[in-house]
Amino acid sequence: MKVLLVGSGGREHAIAAALRAGGSVREIFAAPGNAGIARIADVVPISPSSIVELADFAERVDVGLTIVGPELPLTLGIVDEFSKRQLPVFGPTRLAAEIEASKVFSKELCRRLEIPSAAAAVCSTREEAERAIAQFGYPAVVKADGLASGKGVMVVASDDEARVAFDLFFQDKVFGTAGDRVLVEEYLEGEEASFLALCDGKTALALPTAKDYKKVFEGDRGPNTGGMGAHSPAAVLGADQAASVLKDIVHPVLSSLADEGREFRGVLYVGLMLTAAGMRVLEFNARFGDPETEAILPRLDSDIAPVLAACAAGNLAGQELAWKPEACVAVVLASSGYPGSYQTGFPIEGLEEAESVPETTVFHAGTAIQDGQIVTAGGRVLVVAARGSNLSEASQRAYEAADRVRFQGKTCRRDIASRFLSH
Repeated sequence: MKVLLVGSGGREHAIAAALRAGGSVREIFAAPGNAGIARIADVVPISPSSIVELADFAERVDVGLTIVGPELPLTLGIVDEFSKRQLPVFGPTRLAAEIEASKVFSKELCRRLEIPSAAAAVCSTREEAERAIAQFGYPAVVKADGLASGKGVMVVASDDEARVAFDLFFQDKVFGTAGDRVLVEEYLEGEEASFLALCDGKTALALPTAKDYKKVFEGDRGPNTGGMGAHSPAAVLGADQAASVLKDIVHPVLSSLADEGREFRGVLYVGLMLTAAGMRVLEFNARFGDPETEAILPRLDSDIAPVLAACAAGNLAGQELAWKPEACVAVVLASSGYPGSYQTGFPIEGLEEAESVPETTVFHAGTAIQDGQIVTAGGRVLVVAARGSNLSEASQRAYEAADRVRFQGKTCRRDIASRFLSH
């Protein structure tokens, strides 16, 4: 089978590596890919948002399955375009992907299905947001309704911080149309966890749990990012709780979306907050998480390609995946200044040294090849993922490998999984 993989990040590199290891995929094309993906796939210079051009390419080379990594092409309707041409594609339609594209939509879905989530108010003006803040008190959470690359969430703890947040959303328009509407939510205390399931519209197959670290600095301080690291298992979500997420959240959501003509095929990602009062849904995503995928897929011990193909065809029932009984810790190496402004084009050294650490893989996220040299080309540059018999061993290997990588301005969080090393 030939596979077209859409995307250019660490998530896509992890998917490509899993496809290559599985054995059933004959050829992998990646659009546009990156310097790491280019080592195991044929990279194609097509933007993920150029959905007609991608479909034309898939038709021309007779691709057997297209796997969509990032959220933007999903919301642009790439699956609709491919399906119209009867091209097999893994991912939800534009209507189904609204569960991620609009936080207002997902919040209303939770309310209809009585799925516990934070109390919230939908606000289209600064005045409405100020009234909502007065209702919820501090701290409170302000979220852009639309896509913002994981950065459209701000926690405010005072009038001054709320004023800054509202300036960004309503005056400076830093999130563009994604911030035309905002959710003001009550602040939830607890532990976050990520639950991902492969879905074919009716059936769901849970993946191992993971925990993502969104804040840029140690101790969960600073602004939100696309993710600074992750580990699998989550260590905060037990087997009974995971079964409850599948039964009480994933299946009702799939059923409701199907009833609305939004049949969901792809990865349904449930972001959870485990509070003293029980589980609460923070968000839904309509694709593989990043960097959770880089912590989950290294644990895979079977061929994922047939399962994704069955998912895309609506035939997931009876499919299974095998997993290594190990933990995995993934550490993001970022450019100095991320998630704000940063410089790129710096040579990267030490990649082979890093991958010589046992059970370690370096996934490329924001890299490019320039004059024969791999250089930085993004905010999140690399994701160093290492397996171990437990989180402690995995963490030790991941940081040993991360320290061997060298590029100007390299930064990373030093506390990924640190609170759970006894698990």
